[in-house]
Amino acid sequence: MNQAYQQYTKADHRMWKRLFEGQMKNLPAIASKDYLTGIEKVGFVADHIPNFELETNPLLRSQTGWEVYVVPGLIPHQEFYTHLYNRQFPASNWLRKPEQMDYLEEPDMFHDTFGHVPLLSNQAFCDFMSQLSAIALRYIDHEETLQRISRLYWYTVEFGLIYEQNDLKIYGGGIISSAGESHYCLSPQVPKIDFDLELVLNTPYHIDRYQDHYFVIQSYEQLYESVTGMEKFLVAYS
Repeated sequence: MNQAYQQYTKADHRMWKRLFEGQMKNLPAIASKDYLTGIEKVGFVADHIPNFELETNPLLRSQTGWEVYVVPGLIPHQEFYTHLYNRQFPASNWLRKPEQMDYLEEPDMFHDTFGHVPLLSNQAFCDFMSQLSAIALRYIDHEETLQRISRLYWYTVEFGLIYEQNDLKIYGGGIISSAGESHYCLSPQVPKIDFDLELVLNTPYHIDRYQDHYFVIQSYEQLYESVTGMEKFLVAYS
């Protein structure tokens, strides 16, 4: 599927600018340094929607071998994890309208690209996703096991926090792309739990409101190393 870049209207580019500038007022103080440097590495700017074919993908391929792959929206698990295994990050090409600023039924292009793509310039994070997807594909016909794998993805790639120089920072794309949750998640009233793989695999999540708690990693290398011993926890559920 093609991004169909020429179909974006001036209103679409204004919406991207509004969302981009709104988040970039806040993120320098609260986002992971690897995400922030990733913004520049993948060439994201406020004044136009990123062009995957001409701008984003050449930069990503030169750094980690990954690329953005356009999909129509939410896709089945097997298709999703196959793309990740092939170093393709699935992203929609539609952008929310002004009346959708407060609520989206499913992720749009701002969430998929602004939220996730900058961190694809980090090799350890990319290696984690590649290894995670390989395991997911081995268990693709085991629904309960696949749900536990999805919890790891949810609590890291989507809603993960990280310690950097003793400060709590955000890196999960679901938080990064949300003006409200990027502040909510750092509130001292919201529980923060040190990352523990077995605990993450056994902790259900919800999709219709802010998270009740967040897991915190020490480094992206910790994420990658965690999946090397992951299958010993999955055998019991398959």
